Amino acid sequence: MSSLLLLNLPKYRKVVRLADGTRALLRPLLPEDRTKLLGMFAGATEEDVMYLKDDVRDRDVVASWIDNLDYSRVLPIVACVDERLVGQATLHFHFGPTRHIGRVRIFLATEYRRRGLGTKMLEEITELGKRFGLQQLLAEIVVEQTQVVKAFQKLGFTLEAHYRDYFMTPDGMTHDMAILRLPLPVSRRDEF
Repeated sequence: MSSLLLLNLPKYRKVVRLADGTRALLRPLLPEDRTKLLGMFAGATEEDVMYLKDDVRDRDVVASWIDNLDYSRVLPIVACVDERLVGQATLHFHFGPTRHIGRVRIFLATEYRRRGLGTKMLEEITELGKRFGLQQLLAEIVVEQTQVVKAFQKLGFTLEAHYRDYFMTPDGMTHDMAILRLPLPVSRRDEF
């Protein structure tokens, strides 16, 4: 992983425009975002929490992400609209024999779904993955989330595996999991 990229990461900023004209600033999550991040996740629905790996409404869980920020392990990119956090996409790095693979997760505030923000954020995470020298990205999505699966496929991710009863929701129900993969061309760019 490029140390030059890691050093420059806190300076990284990109403005994207959604289909409705809304402008969002994409940037790394910063320690001073604690309250804003907690506020964004406080709006998570029961269904959101059911399909996420972590209980994002648990203040201690979200606070631990801020307290343990380490861009070399997890790169969280947030979307800001009018100083409010409305989305987070994370790129999780691996080490050892899987160091060429990154895992992708995304969460959007309810009112920013189906507006193109998720697409913009995933495109940016993909570009950052290339810059960090990753060769592929993986996403794990509960099969019942068909719109999310389709959104990833629209960006070039393909279904690599379908695990039956792989994901258990808090209510004890098991669900099938789709593993989607996006191969990345090798890039040697070390600058933003």
